[in-house]
Amino acid sequence: MKDVRRKIRRTQTISPFGVGGIIDLQGESFVASDIRSWGGHGDKIESPRLARKLGVQSFRSAPVVPPGKMEFVSKVGPVYTRFPRWLFCPHCRIMTFWRSEMERKDRQPSCGRCTRNPQLVPMRFIQVCRNGHMSDVDWRRWAHSTADSPERRQCQRRRLRFVTTPDSSGLDALEIHCLDCRSQRSLEGISQKNGLKRIGIHCPGSQPWQLGDDEQVECEETPRVVQRGASNVYFPQVYSAIDIPSPSDPNGDEKNTQNVLGNGLWKDFMDADEESPMTDAYRKIIAKQCEVSEEFVETVRIRYMNDVAARPNSWGTDEDLSIDEWAAFTAATGSARSGGDFAVRQVALGSDSADTEAVELLAQRIDRVVVADRIREVRALSGFSRYEPDSHERLISVNPVSKPQWLPAVESYGEGIFISFTGQILQNWESQESIRAWTRKIEENMEASFQVDRLREKTGIELLPRFVMLHTLAHQFIRQLSYDSGYNAASLRERIYAKKYPDGSGNPSQAGIFVYTAAGDSEGTLGGLVRQGEPANLLDTMVRLLESAQWCSQDPLCADSTGRSLANLNRAACHACTLLPETCCETGNTLLDRTLLIGEGNVTGFFQPVIRAALEESAEAVDAS
Repeated sequence: MKDVRRKIRRTQTISPFGVGGIIDLQGESFVASDIRSWGGHGDKIESPRLARKLGVQSFRSAPVVPPGKMEFVSKVGPVYTRFPRWLFCPHCRIMTFWRSEMERKDRQPSCGRCTRNPQLVPMRFIQVCRNGHMSDVDWRRWAHSTADSPERRQCQRRRLRFVTTPDSSGLDALEIHCLDCRSQRSLEGISQKNGLKRIGIHCPGSQPWQLGDDEQVECEETPRVVQRGASNVYFPQVYSAIDIPSPSDPNGDEKNTQNVLGNGLWKDFMDADEESPMTDAYRKIIAKQCEVSEEFVETVRIRYMNDVAARPNSWGTDEDLSIDEWAAFTAATGSARSGGDFAVRQVALGSDSADTEAVELLAQRIDRVVVADRIREVRALSGFSRYEPDSHERLISVNPVSKPQWLPAVESYGEGIFISFTGQILQNWESQESIRAWTRKIEENMEASFQVDRLREKTGIELLPRFVMLHTLAHQFIRQLSYDSGYNAASLRERIYAKKYPDGSGNPSQAGIFVYTAAGDSEGTLGGLVRQGEPANLLDTMVRLLESAQWCSQDPLCADSTGRSLANLNRAACHACTLLPETCCETGNTLLDRTLLIGEGNVTGFFQPVIRAALEESAEAVDAS
């Protein structure tokens, strides 16, 4: 982007303004083009685990443009194309179909008919389809679709005016007029399911930056008209991974090990037969490119294969990144364990001697507390969908013409708190029939939801009570930390570890949460989160968040809810008590329920005994005073 006002943060190039996303800047509207527009530019990011999962060789992030160098922006990173191309003047209301040759450097589109040349405004409505295509509405055809004569209906002129009338406040008050044949039609009914199909408007099978006919595909989906700022216009598919020490590190040389695992030929090297001459060739090339010995490469290969064989992922074909992360956090000890950008240490929950029953009950439920003094997270964009977050079959790749060898990504550095919970107590709690029956109702709604594929990636093959409970706890934890740590809630992020793997898989069951800083470009690592994880503060934070979870300003409506949010994927959870900015949440503010946390009726909350004991102690203290 050339104008100094047309700037976005590096993290925003992944979400919400990644490939295919629409961004509004100073009254202008643009869409991010696919990664072919990057050329060979971008800062390289290493994340071998994430690269293996997504099947690419590497990642790149948008370069940061130095001050005073804005003229080079369009040559070194993402390109944003003006969309929609139909614009109108806010004074004379004349519509203009904007073309690339009409662009002027450092100038916004303006009306040449009116005095003072007012800035043109992009049309509010666009068309999308379930296959992920997006384009301008054919306003010429719409304006002539109800004409009373064949001559008017066949008018090919594009001299249109976008008119508003004071007769109504709905879509019928907005009209498209043809200035040549005087045909006109209001926008009433334009958002109906077959509103465009009935007048012969079909999906062009392309994206706004694909202007050539050679990139268009035949699409039979019915296009739907939506507002360009609607939430269903863009659903990015983002994956993230915490940078952890490699289990294949042969000599503690983490940097060289990561270079070997991230080499572009590593996948071919692993797939090649051991007796094939290509194996020796790959080994030599990788060793030369990474500037290590061939013996080092072979040792990494053997240890990597042993690690994969020791912990197979039998319930899914994709690599489950949470397995290695869970192992890394639960292996932390009292002394700092550091591997590159992963510095973690185990700490106590509170004092060695429990002073009260509530503290003792809480300590029984918490197995381990680990503070991360430094972590590195890589987030990558693999594609997107439109209209609804559908399955992978409808996902539009960031490179729609060929299999991408790299993906756009961003890395951030920060700190965090990891808490795991006692397995036996948790298992006894979730084995109660009332608890499982309560969770099954949420799972039934999830199965009927269009988000089921995306949510299954987070929950595993079964939605366990522990997932909903721990997810709700993480939200309450973030809300409380936003008061105590100095970070605002939007700069924190959650990771939920709550999967239970089939017997014989070799993978331990998970029961924990990790809350960490996620806005490294703005707040970075300030130390406030780690301080809240220390023994002097964490116990008090946990007790206070459980106390605040007991009530909501929307109770009893919130507490008694049998289904809230889109597709009834939440129970006792609303904006007043539990929901967070969606950048914080892995599941888009779904699968939340305070009931499993604090209890209600015949449903026993996991922390209900802790809360009851704390209330009794508070009552005794008041009586004593």
